[in-house]
Amino acid sequence: MLALTGDTRRWEPKKLRLRLFSAAAQFVNTGRRHWLRFTGRWPWTDVITHVIARLHILPNPG
Repeated sequence: MLALTGDTRRWEPKKLRLRLFSAAAQFVNTGRRHWLRFTGRWPWTDVITHVIARLHILPNPG
């Protein structure tokens, strides 16, 4: 919930699970890097990538 903004912040838990946690993605290993590749046709891909970017900006609590 820290990274969500706008209307997405007010999504109910069931809607949040449906839209964010059931996204179609592939986990790709290339060399020493690991990528999570989302499909472009998923309606909420931009929301998920925006949330991940905002979580990287937050300070590390530990």
